[in-house]
Amino acid sequence: MALLRIEKNNGIATVSLNRPDKRNAMSFALLRELVSTAEKIKKDRSIRCVILTGEAGVFSAGIDLTDLNNPKNTAYAAWELIKPGQSLFQKAFLIWQELPVPVIAAMEGFCLGAGMQLALAADIRISHPDTKMSIMESRWGLVPDMGLTRSIKGVIGLDLAKELTLTARVFDGHYAKEIGLVTHLDENPLNKAVSIAQEMLQRSPDALMAAKRVLDAMEHQPTKSLRLEKIWQLKLLMGKNSKLARKKDKNPDVQFLPRQYK
Repeated sequence: MALLRIEKNNGIATVSLNRPDKRNAMSFALLRELVSTAEKIKKDRSIRCVILTGEAGVFSAGIDLTDLNNPKNTAYAAWELIKPGQSLFQKAFLIWQELPVPVIAAMEGFCLGAGMQLALAADIRISHPDTKMSIMESRWGLVPDMGLTRSIKGVIGLDLAKELTLTARVFDGHYAKEIGLVTHLDENPLNKAVSIAQEMLQRSPDALMAAKRVLDAMEHQPTKSLRLEKIWQLKLLMGKNSKLARKKDKNPDVQFLPRQYK
């Protein structure tokens, strides 16, 4: 059985964690599949928006502790943590931030530990009100090491990030919305995600990518953000989809070309 289920529909790729018997807990194999799937999406210019979700009404219960505690994985994990650059544990999550398309997380059931870190790597998070969430790593005597220090930055305040990380407290969707950790609450998160994705499909795929790049730079590369605004605007003005966007504003039947820029 594939660890990820991918469904493409009119430019929207829905990527579902597919370990329902394990509440979609993330094994080392699933982490590798997250990386390879994101790399394929990055090259597929027919995909214009991604939705991350989980099978069987659960986003993810976190890291697979069976894998984590397996002595056979100790040397592999140690190498990933000491090697230069991003570890597998970081890349499997941060690669979704780096995609040239918007990424929406549709969360329900449980979104714990590694699941929370994957959701934070999305651009937009939609949660069922009853979803149970936690930055849970301190419960296992660990520190979040899957890119949390980048993905949570700007989402909530540093004091709250510390409180939730240090306590490993479990909280629900209502509290997550109150503190700004999720974007929307909805009884059917996947339907809401599809609705937002369909709105985005009415916009130029190049404009979506450029806007994501510029807004991410505002948070993570503030000294470069103004320059990137100018660079991307120039690219868009020279591109084909910008002209089509102005035509589409008067004629909704106008179709965009595949994304021009990487």
